[in-house]
Order: sequence, then structure tokens, then C-alpha cells
Amino acid sequence: MLLPVRRSLALATGRAYRQALLVSRSSTALRTPAQRLRVASYSTTPSYRQDAFHTQLEGAPFAAALPKATQAPQTLTEKIVQRYSVGLAPGKKVKAGDYVTLSPHHCMTHDNSWPVAMKFMSIGASKIHDNKQVVMTLDHDVQNKSEPNLKKYKQIEEFARQHGVDFYPAGRGIGHQIMVEEGYAWPGTVTVASDSHSNMYGGVGCLGTPMVRTDAASIWATGRTWWQIPPIAKVTFTGLLPYGVTGKDVIVALCGLFNNDDVLNHAIEFTGSEQTMRTISVDDRLAIANMTTEWGALSGLFPIDSILQSWLRAKATVSSFMGPEIGSRGHFTHGKIDELIQNQLQADPGATYAKSLYLNLSTLSPFVAGPNSVKIATPLKDLEAQDIKLNKAYLVSCTNSRASDIAAAARVFTDAANGGTIPKVADGVKFYIAAASIVEQHAAEEAGDWQVLLDAGAEPLPSGCGPCIGLGTGLLEPGEVGISASNRNFKGRMGSTEAKAYLASPEVVAASALQGKIAGPGWYEKPEGVEKVIIGEGNGDHVQDKALSIEEALDKLIAEADSMIAAAEKQFEGASPAVEESTETDAEETLTDILPGFPENVEGEIVFCDADNINTDGIYPGKYTYQDNVSVDKMAEVCMENYDKSFGAVARAGDILVSGFNFGCGSSREQAATAILAKKIPLVVAGSFGNIFSRNSINNALMGVEVPRLVQRLRETFGADKTPTRRTGWKFVWDVRRSKVTVTEGEGGKTWSQKVGELPPNVQEIIARGGLEKWVKHQISLS
Repeated sequence: MLLPVRRSLALATGRAYRQALLVSRSSTALRTPAQRLRVASYSTTPSYRQDAFHTQLEGAPFAAALPKATQAPQTLTEKIVQRYSVGLAPGKKVKAGDYVTLSPHHCMTHDNSWPVAMKFMSIGASKIHDNKQVVMTLDHDVQNKSEPNLKKYKQIEEFARQHGVDFYPAGRGIGHQIMVEEGYAWPGTVTVASDSHSNMYGGVGCLGTPMVRTDAASIWATGRTWWQIPPIAKVTFTGLLPYGVTGKDVIVALCGLFNNDDVLNHAIEFTGSEQTMRTISVDDRLAIANMTTEWGALSGLFPIDSILQSWLRAKATVSSFMGPEIGSRGHFTHGKIDELIQNQLQADPGATYAKSLYLNLSTLSPFVAGPNSVKIATPLKDLEAQDIKLNKAYLVSCTNSRASDIAAAARVFTDAANGGTIPKVADGVKFYIAAASIVEQHAAEEAGDWQVLLDAGAEPLPSGCGPCIGLGTGLLEPGEVGISASNRNFKGRMGSTEAKAYLASPEVVAASALQGKIAGPGWYEKPEGVEKVIIGEGNGDHVQDKALSIEEALDKLIAEADSMIAAAEKQFEGASPAVEESTETDAEETLTDILPGFPENVEGEIVFCDADNINTDGIYPGKYTYQDNVSVDKMAEVCMENYDKSFGAVARAGDILVSGFNFGCGSSREQAATAILAKKIPLVVAGSFGNIFSRNSINNALMGVEVPRLVQRLRETFGADKTPTRRTGWKFVWDVRRSKVTVTEGEGGKTWSQKVGELPPNVQEIIARGGLEKWVKHQISLS
């Protein structure tokens, strides 16, 4: 009888020590000793947890000083999601891993607005639930003046007008930039878009995350959609960002140095001391948050701090001068900012993160990503030594094409002019420029920076996505080398699959265009004593990180003690604690209900695409993404062609497609899923999936299952021969009822099985109906 009490005392001691560690690291270290400790007790009553021993609660003189029970601390991400979740149980505090129904502050769609509208109408909806929630922008294929594209643009505009939706026409700017500069992406809110770079809104303290077309249609119709809060990673910046180093260098370095899917399918929160964060401007934050998509994350959230508040104040002041008649109805007003500051959200001390990483900004130098991968990051000085000749340079995209970026590029040429004539870009190099929005272009024109780049020979393009998405003028031809200030350099993304694409900051892109090779402007000077970039796990504070490692060890002990105590308490209530251990045999006999007509087994021959990080551009080329009349046969024909042109000839209907890790990373295009279905491949197996591909797969009735062991075995067997797509002769069987897969490794080869994740009946029903759109339509018909 005494053993549980001893465990409880040990638990109380562990918690007290952990709390003392937290207090010693925080600004609340001046609290009274009684306030520093959370004391726990053992009880045989149904009240399982108390905040003090019984004798302390009955008249002890210091009892009043003891704190009341507190809610579990939340991260900034969790706090924002809490505000925009609907239907939560009273007192429910959301946490990572929870499924929630989100009612986002705003939802943006772009050129895909018409396909979303078609889905919206096909499910029987006729009125947008909240037209102030929806924003439509035309930005992707703005150079395309063909009749079908102009017709689609007209349909989108008329639909927006009919429903009273805020609409921005082609040429006004890239949707993500508009969402920020017009104040739709407001700090402390959840704002989504049917585009993978919605993460950019995190640069202004807004939780931006991508949705897919079907989700957007659901939001239009109901104002809501579903979301699972991802695991949350904290990235701490230390030091100071050196002169000549930009936000683009920060995110390129993060993608390339933490390149083992460290933050795959995570929500990121960036943090650092006030002194550190003051060296990262809002424009730099937008660039960093934008490319957290390429890093594999679902969001990239910066704090709502003094730097952001100053930026907001400046916007509000300009707004009041430019449109005094709007008054308090404007998106940027000092009243709204006052309210934001008074109700400012920030992560709680002691909030739980899935992982913590750090980067010492003082040790960072200019970096370049590529070729053809953001996971390859090289210090600029190393590439300069290689004398890499260029054919094309691009200052485009929502990542780095704001007025400040254009000013940095212009300065490269004015410095080279040294008071004389602006020099021209190097012979044989084409330099393309397109502002993130017409507002940013006008600002650059007024400053004279736009004209400097035109005088240097730059070719202007309309404000829009253009070359970044592989549409319009200036795409890379076979054998060419390009450098861009955009966000994505996947093979074939900006043109030919036989070209090489690098990513860099605006000033490096401009200097490279000027010199005809990858080069920098020479602004960066290496600080004395800096020899390498300092990165690692933790917060970058060795004393604090050591304390946290102790705390994590205590957490494990406390969790174990919690479990033991809970079992003991149930015994005292007369309940019998579960003592049987589940064996593999028992687990195999746990059956999933199968809906009538749904196949109990899915099987076929494995066709293996041996690569990690096969992105949506590789699965379905961007040049087809915004053509709404592509036939099913054509989709099947071009499926995977940017990854391997021979895929179409090798893969057959009924095959099981197996690939490596992070399959389907990249953009939110749902054709990445529907093209595989068009090829009559019913199931994709991977080591892991990009989250947005998983979401698209379910929404479009493509089945997927993660089996890392299978990828390992295939690589052990066929690894010496790097054929991109191969028929293996192996047989794969997925027993849906038993949540088990069985693999036969070729004729006469060994057979093995393992458990996999369950395909529950609710997901079966969506797939059986032909996807979420048809499922919603069916539900509407029933009501």
C-alpha cells in the first residue's frame, strides 16, 4: 500500500525540480518559493490529482500562496488554432496531433478559383457561406493571352462579382503578396490558401498553411474545413545577421544544412532574443517563411514582436494618408494594431515542442541552393571559385521580388557604375524581372530602382508567378544554367529537365547577371573567428539545452510514474487495470471494418521509382497544371515525366507504385494524385509522404500507405543499378481488414509481412465515393 505513495512523492519531487529549472531560465525567477513549485499528492478518492497535500489544504498558513491548477502551456501555433477552431468541447485546449474543425480568417484561391468553383457548384452549393472570408487573385498564368485562359479569367471575375468576393485581376500581383500587403494575412489569425506557399503569411505572425482545391470548396460552402495540428518545431536564431547576408541566405542554409527531413510535415515557430530578431526585417521574414514550404514544413510562424508592430504602424500611417475616407474600415488601422498588442499572443513558457533546432546567424554567409534541389546549399564563395557560367537570371516571385529586393539588385549595378553609366548585364545572359505586386513595382519605380534594372538590360515581365511556375517567357532551355531569387528549383520546374537551376538572394542574382557567372556583390565580410555555420539541436544556449535534456529525461520518468499511479488509483476505485500486453499476433487479429463493396485486399506488382523527395512537379508538370481541359489519357501520358520520361512505358495499369521518402512534396496541385489515378495505379507506397500530397490523395480517392521497410529492402536488392523506374517482379498485398502488408520478393523469393496504419471506414467511404467532392455531394443529397 505504501508503494504508490512513494511513487507519488517521487513524482512530486520530479515535477518540482523540473519547474525549478523552468523558473531559473525565465524572467519569473523572482516569484516566491511557494509559487515556484507545483506539489502533487496521492489520493484514493476519485479526484485523481490535487495541488497540495491534504494537510496543507486545511488551514496551513502558506496554503493561500500555492498556485491554482493551470492549463497545459501552449505554443503560439496552438494558441492561434485555438482561436479559429469551432465545436471544441468546453475547456478543451488544443494541442499538436489534435484534429480540429477550422474556420479560417481568410481563404485565398488564385488561377485555380474556377476549378474550385466547379467543385463548389458540383456539390450542390449555390451561395458562399461568408464572402468576406474569401479572396480571389489571378497570378499564375498571367502571360497567357489564349482564348481559353482569358475565358477562365473572365469566369472567375464574374463568379467573384456575383458572390461579392474580393477580387484582384491579372497583373495586380501574386496572391500571397496581396494577402500580406492588403492585410488579409493578419497577425494572430489562421489564413489559408489553395497554394503551397501560404506558409509565407507566417512572416507577419499569421498562421498560414496550404489547403487543396477540395478544401477550398468546402470553406466556400461551409466556412470550415478539417485540419490536424502538426507536430511543432521550434527554430531559435542566435547572434546577429551580418551585413551582406539576407533572409534568403537564412532559409537556403536551413534547407541545405538541416536536409534530412528534419521538419517534414511540422509547423515551425521561429524565435530568438529581441536583439537577434531586430536584425531580421519583415521582408526577410516573409522570404524565410515562404520557403519553409521547400524545407518540408506546413507553416513557418514568426513572433508578433516589436519589429512587426513597427511595420504595421508604418502601413497604418500610410493607409491613413492615402485613404482617409476609409477610416476604421481599412485593413491597416492604428486601432486594429492597438487591439492586437493588447491581446498579443505568444508561446507559453514551458510549451511542448516536437523538436528544437538552432542557427547562429552571426556565423552565416551568403548561400546558394542547387543545382535542381533546395537540399543542396553551398556557400557562395565556393561556387564563385568554380566559375559557373550562366544563361539566365530571374528576379521574380513572391519570395524575393518586393521593393527592398529590387533596391538591393539595383544597388549592384549602381555600385558597379561608380557614378557613371549603368553597366549592362553580361553578354549572352538574359535577366528577367517581375515585381511581387504592382504596388511593389510602383514603389521601386518611385525610388528609381526599377529604371536602373531596365537600363542594365533587364527584361520586365508582368507581376505574377511566370517563370517560377514554369509559365510564360524566359524558361530554361536544355543545357542552360539559371539563377533565380524564387523559391523552388526542382528539376524541370522552370523549364527543361535538362537545365540546371540555382536559387540565391536578389543581390547575388543581380551580381551573377552582371558578371555572367555565379557571383556576389562583395558586400559580405567574414567576421573574425568564423570558420563554419553553427547549427544544432536545442536552443543554441548550452546551459539551457543541458537543463532541457535533464527535463526531457524527467518527463519520461514522470510519464511512466503517471501511468503507474493512474493504474493504482483505478484499483482503489474497484476497476481492474489492463495488465495484458498486446502481442504481435494479437495485433494482427485486430480487424478494421470494411464497408460493403470496398476491397479487402489491394495487390499488384511493384514498380519502383528509386528516389526521395519526388515532388509534385516531377509527378505532374507545372505547364499542364492550369490547363483545365487536359484529358485523362493525356494526364496518364505525362504522369511522372519530369521525374523519368520512361515511366509511362514501364508502369502498367494495376501496378503498385513504390517510392522513397517525402513523396509528393512541393505544390498543392491535386493533379499529382489524379494523374497517378489516370495511369490506373490504385495505390502508392512510400517511406513517407508530403502532407499536402496525402491530403490530396484522400480527397481524390487515391490510396497510400507508408512502409519504410519496403523501401529499404528494394534499395538493398536493386541499389547498385540506379534505374529511375523499374519493374521489380515483387508482389505487394495490402490486407485492409488486418492493416497488414505482405511482400513477396520475386518468384521464389522470401515473403514477409508487417502491420501498417489503419484505413478506417470513414476514409474508405470517401475513397469509395470517388473522393471528398463526391462524398460531400452525397451527404448534401441525403439532407
